[in-house]
Amino acid sequence: MLRTNTCGELRIENVGKTVVLSGWVQKVRDKGGMLWIDLRDRYGITQLILEEGKSDAAILSIARGLSREDVVSAEGAVIERSSKNANIPTGDIEILVAKLTLLNKSKTPPFTIEDDTDGGDELRMKYRYLDIRRTPVRTALELRHRLSIETRKYLDSFNFLEVETPYLIKSTPEGARDFVVPSRMNPGEFYALPQSPQTFKQLLMVAGIDRYYQIVKCFRDEDLRADRQPEFTQIDCEMSFVTQEDVLQTFEGLITHLFNKVLNVQLPTFPRMTYADAMTYYGCDKPDIRFDMKFVEMNSIVKEKGFPVFDSAELVVGINASGCSEYTRKQLDALTDFVKKPQIGATGLVYLKCNLDGTYKSSVDKFYSPEELAKWAAVFGAKAGDLILVLAGGADKTRKALSELRLHLADELGLRDPKVFKPLWVLDFPLLEWNEDEKRFFAMHHPFTSPMEADFALMSSDPGKVRANAYDMVINGVELGGGSVRIHNRELQKQMFSILGFTDEEAQNQFGFLMNAFEYGAPPHAGLAFGFDRMCAIFSGKDSIRDFIAFPKNNSGRDVMIDSPSVIDAKQLLDLSLTINK
Repeated sequence: MLRTNTCGELRIENVGKTVVLSGWVQKVRDKGGMLWIDLRDRYGITQLILEEGKSDAAILSIARGLSREDVVSAEGAVIERSSKNANIPTGDIEILVAKLTLLNKSKTPPFTIEDDTDGGDELRMKYRYLDIRRTPVRTALELRHRLSIETRKYLDSFNFLEVETPYLIKSTPEGARDFVVPSRMNPGEFYALPQSPQTFKQLLMVAGIDRYYQIVKCFRDEDLRADRQPEFTQIDCEMSFVTQEDVLQTFEGLITHLFNKVLNVQLPTFPRMTYADAMTYYGCDKPDIRFDMKFVEMNSIVKEKGFPVFDSAELVVGINASGCSEYTRKQLDALTDFVKKPQIGATGLVYLKCNLDGTYKSSVDKFYSPEELAKWAAVFGAKAGDLILVLAGGADKTRKALSELRLHLADELGLRDPKVFKPLWVLDFPLLEWNEDEKRFFAMHHPFTSPMEADFALMSSDPGKVRANAYDMVINGVELGGGSVRIHNRELQKQMFSILGFTDEEAQNQFGFLMNAFEYGAPPHAGLAFGFDRMCAIFSGKDSIRDFIAFPKNNSGRDVMIDSPSVIDAKQLLDLSLTINK
């Protein structure tokens, strides 16, 4: 056998046992009379020891020729270490080597295979198979594995059936850009890779598979960032004969189960918030509720006082940074510079210090009396020692900028502890959003989302006011997943397509298969999908999803390890009836 044990499992109770270990050389320390080798595998590190005069000369020669990442097998007795290492689980023992075999020599790696490596992102992505040897990356993949196992256990216990849906499907014009695949057997025609299995899981409900799930790859050809990849994984779910409440309860249960089993964390209750309240009080539809700093609108108490910025603004709104009245001018200037960044978009920042002595000091003292400033403090519920920060301008732009300021300030104050988890359901989204450039409505979620039953009449008279029977689960300011009750009636689906600008012919051409299925006894159904890569990052308190994907793409959508995408052979293009215009 090339190993009887792993490099992470031997303990003091194994002393006297003869074992065979195999792995990679982490480090060699040669002190002349004594030589130690740290041997690493996926499970941990075990120290090997050889001694001049006691160990075979040939074995010592092999050992002294080793370098980092050489692959070796070592046989020997487990002995107690004279100098123990409390930092590793195997730190009480070492292996007195009787036999050492070099299984494969390694070139010097381009970066150190250690927790704190000297390799940059691009270099580590090029040699990803080496990066995965590092404990942080391996641990991330182990977390992903554990989450997938526990997800399957939970859903199986609720009679969900895992069904695979196709990867080669039909391109549709709604949503993000599709990745397309040319068909050799059907020249000039293309498949698309699925952005989600949405229509297929609805068809499975029509087919009587009343509880479906799939941990599935999805594909979107869109700009990338830390939490977005061109290919990503969803926990995709659908249920028949359920209401919105049934879905919320079922998947609160799933997430509670995962936190309990994987992190041993007991989640608090899931509060619920409407989309309108989320935008009013937090300026975004995925608020981080680990801390307060709710928005307070100030129009009624600050306008018509002679301060032109406030008088001309559509919205004047602020937040209370508790305990921050001692901020220096330098700190306040830094906050002003932050909100004036182009990506934030504010034109300036007004502040009010609620001093510890009970007085008030603001950046607009010349326009507002102490009595008026006291009214500011009152509407915020501010106390001595607090700092009120105010933005003004167009309503949507100002709320967005204040939302960014709120998160930035929370980071500065250490209020976003990655080990604290605060879940939230956001409900009652608008069904549609108006695109001014194209002069038409788009579905805020997707075109298969049902309107709230109370708003059915508005579909004809005022579609912009219709609320969706939709829901998002948010944890720590990150959208973990979302879904909706679906349309299961052909006429309502046809009406939805009409509002979105589809002609009857276009709707039939693109989605006729689904509308036809609705005529054969489609049950009421609903579902949601969780971003699985994003879930892994949240569980680890990380912002980037890359380390939770074995072989991720970079920000340009490239796999620099295999150099993809790449040009293809001219014959392949000919077979596919394609030409490249240069």
